[in-house]
Amino acid sequence: MWVRRHIYEVANDHHVYLGFATWILFATVLVTCAALVCHALGKQAVGSGIPELKVIMHGFVLKNYLSLKTLTAKIIGLTLTLGSGMPVGKEGPFVHMGAIVASLLNKATSACQYNAFFSNEGRQMEMLSSGCAVGIACTFSAPAGAVLYGIESTSKYFAVKNYWRSFFATTCAALIFRFAIAAIVPQHIAGTITAYYQTNFPNEVFLIEEIPFFILLGIGCGLMGASFIWVHRRISLFKKRNRAFKAIFGKSPIVFTALFAMVVAIITYPEGFGRYVAGQYTFRETLADFLANCTFSLTNVSSQGCPPEMIAHWTGGGGEFHPLLTLFCYLLVYYFLIAICVTLYIPAGIFVPSFVIGACAGRIVGEVLIMYWPDGFRGADGPQIYPGLYAVVGAAAYTGAVTHSLSIAVIVCETTGQLCALLPVLIALMIGNAICSFLQPSIYESIINIQGYPYLVDLPPSRISVHTMKVEKVMVKDIVFITRDTTYMELREILLETPNLRSYPFVTDKKSMTLLGSVARKYLCYLLVRHIGPEPGIQMQKRKSRTASELFNTIGQFRRGSNVNFNTINGAHQQGFLTDRNISGNTLLAHSPLHENQGERGPLASLLYSQNESHEVPVKAN
Repeated sequence: MWVRRHIYEVANDHHVYLGFATWILFATVLVTCAALVCHALGKQAVGSGIPELKVIMHGFVLKNYLSLKTLTAKIIGLTLTLGSGMPVGKEGPFVHMGAIVASLLNKATSACQYNAFFSNEGRQMEMLSSGCAVGIACTFSAPAGAVLYGIESTSKYFAVKNYWRSFFATTCAALIFRFAIAAIVPQHIAGTITAYYQTNFPNEVFLIEEIPFFILLGIGCGLMGASFIWVHRRISLFKKRNRAFKAIFGKSPIVFTALFAMVVAIITYPEGFGRYVAGQYTFRETLADFLANCTFSLTNVSSQGCPPEMIAHWTGGGGEFHPLLTLFCYLLVYYFLIAICVTLYIPAGIFVPSFVIGACAGRIVGEVLIMYWPDGFRGADGPQIYPGLYAVVGAAAYTGAVTHSLSIAVIVCETTGQLCALLPVLIALMIGNAICSFLQPSIYESIINIQGYPYLVDLPPSRISVHTMKVEKVMVKDIVFITRDTTYMELREILLETPNLRSYPFVTDKKSMTLLGSVARKYLCYLLVRHIGPEPGIQMQKRKSRTASELFNTIGQFRRGSNVNFNTINGAHQQGFLTDRNISGNTLLAHSPLHENQGERGPLASLLYSQNESHEVPVKAN
């Protein structure tokens, strides 16, 4: 961003139109290149990445979201996007990159002698969780808050035994990130990389009289967060469903991305409307102004007044605008710009922009209060009002409302370096979070719903009926099942009548109906072919039924040495049980043929072993 500003200043010195063209072209070209990189290397790099990680952490496999190509596209695309000055954040992409690195490290251990330890699926989830926390730690240099936020934003269930692993990883990541900045990055731009906004509030930074205003700020941020999620969803669905939009911009999202980057550049042009919205300044610079413990409303003659150069940021440069007018314009314009920009075809995070919007709202409240009570609530001899404190509280409350996270309080304390604001932050954060949770899902769950990913959401707190409803009201009662006494003829009829089922419940008998587990359709077809020969109808049905399994990415290739063919019965006298560990629908665990031969101990031995073996087979053929 500082490169863009320097080029603009040089071009503007030659001619104002040259400066205008440079400002617009710089942003448009970089954003277009970022979109092209994502389109060429992997569309999975588009967006935040946290919604997809939530889905992956809940057990659904998303193809290529944790690949090396996606990591490359994410790094290049995010670098170009941030350099263009677009109002997006880097927290979500950093989380995605941390998860990819963790996944690649896990795959790299395939040649290790302890491969069985690292290839465990539970261990992979632990690595992903730690990778997510590392991404946040690199963004804010807040290792403790990173662990908590990583748990809240990506995991529904977290094993306490992984706590120390995540803390160790985030501490190392934050430390190495700091060392890398000190060793590699030049000193004059090092401050543009770290997200450390140190404040200088006194220990007694607020009075008891200010608590109602913190509560009101929390209520306002909760309502703003809910409306932001609603606006973002409306914009995303409009782009996805509107025929006119598709007719104008076609199927490729790159055209709209480049066009809107141009619109953002025009709005933020420093000599135009950008004077009303501090257009030439980055999120880091504006956030530093918001958190300052001085006021824009009073002149620098007062002890509470901000320096003239800081006030110039919010008065149009020449003092022709009132700071409150500029703050209101900034809040309104960036509220909608961020909602649109996070839907573009570029890597984009939502955390940092939400933090800035909340800080702006809190700053407005603080400036209004200090205009009415310039000497504080207790007079000139009492403590003064700090607008920067309200900015900190607003940033935490709004971000917590949008993301439905409470760990923001810890991140705020680590980022600002002070604990004195913790109580008002917690008050506003919990109120804003509760209001937004009652009205809307989190921004990540909203994106999951828009994309149509399979994800089991929590029960909505706004409806009591869903908490009192019993499962018998929604369950399917007339189900197809198999028992120990099911004959081959009955099994054949079941397979023919239910071509779309990929798994069947396996019970003891029709009377007791004790559930033993489930058996995949593929195993039943294999069993039927071995004992009564190939069935053309079942073969055709079997091909159809594979579509559902392929959709869930659970059926893989048979392991080497497992020669199974549904079109022949030449393998009838071969190995008596399958060894494919990638077929879904089998939940008998250690008693399943997926594992070692259990012999007579396995409840499926009568179904899954050939009749010429020593095991007794009670299944009868009609």
